Amino acid sequence: MTQQGKTVAIVGGGYGGAALAKALDEHADVVLIEPKDAFVHAAATLRALTQPEQWAERIFYPYDAFIKRGKHLRAYAAGVDAQGVTLTSGERVEADYIVLASGSGYPYPAKTRTDSTDEALAHFKETHLELAGAERVLIAGAGPVGLELAGEIKAVWPEKQVTIVDPGEELMPGYEAALRAELHAQLDKLGVEVRLGVTLDDEPAVEPGRAGTVQVTANGEPIEADIWFRAFGISTNSGYLKDGIAPLNRRGQLPVTPQLNVEGHGHVYAIGDITNVNEEKRAAAAGQHAGVVAANIIAQISGDRPESVYETSPVRAVIVPLGPELGVGQMPSENGPVQLPLESVIEWKGRDLMLGYFDQAFRPV
Repeated sequence: MTQQGKTVAIVGGGYGGAALAKALDEHADVVLIEPKDAFVHAAATLRALTQPEQWAERIFYPYDAFIKRGKHLRAYAAGVDAQGVTLTSGERVEADYIVLASGSGYPYPAKTRTDSTDEALAHFKETHLELAGAERVLIAGAGPVGLELAGEIKAVWPEKQVTIVDPGEELMPGYEAALRAELHAQLDKLGVEVRLGVTLDDEPAVEPGRAGTVQVTANGEPIEADIWFRAFGISTNSGYLKDGIAPLNRRGQLPVTPQLNVEGHGHVYAIGDITNVNEEKRAAAAGQHAGVVAANIIAQISGDRPESVYETSPVRAVIVPLGPELGVGQMPSENGPVQLPLESVIEWKGRDLMLGYFDQAFRPV
């Protein structure tokens, strides 16, 4: 027990929940409720798919390696109230503070489809073999995930025919025109065919990530491939809150205050994708949320007011690597958005996908 003897229950061990659990480990009795056996660095899953022998095992960080005093419960939450969390087993976790960090779901391979590291590693290797034998690849969705997947495939198999389709009329809408022009130029250089304003009339009969004859029509025109991937369809992991702590918006997100409290609850917080904060839902934002909530809970434990607030940036920031040697990025500055030079994109993310940062944060010394 800590000197204060306060318990913090954290639901979800993704980017925000894992960072928060580590930050509070010395200050409270942390109970991390997360069914996975390890934190998954999801930003590197696509390279784990295309280069599993070099990358796959490196993206998993067992929770017990960086949560030293706290407890990790491999369980799903079934409900939350102001006093604690009810698990699907019926067990209760009573807590002085509750943080909801259950994140969002996304189709494989951008996110794993299992709670087991061993099973996830097997999935990456199986899909890698399926992809390796395919000459033509179809990617449905031209957001950052679809674009990064195309770049990772081309980095390993430059001879493969890769086609991306998306119903949108432009790539990366809302970002600077120069960034989008550079993105098109790099995709052309890689030989990736991008078909915008195109909707699949029917989903392929073949399961995503499985080799087979893919025959579909898009806006009435035929497309053929040997394998396809779904790169769209984010969903908020908040079903366990439908009858609980606060009303959800139509995206399944919780209303939060500037301090990231769930509205109406001074000892309940939410971070990451599950919040209604008006910003792009990215790992970096979840990590920043965790810093704010850690400061506020530490203040409350010490008897002080929780005064740390989260402020969003009016400029959208993004780094989209297209394999280890290409990509685009945009960052805020005092004078507005600034396009990153290629060297910075490679250095900050493309070359190691930030594994160095997470090794330092979550890997035992």
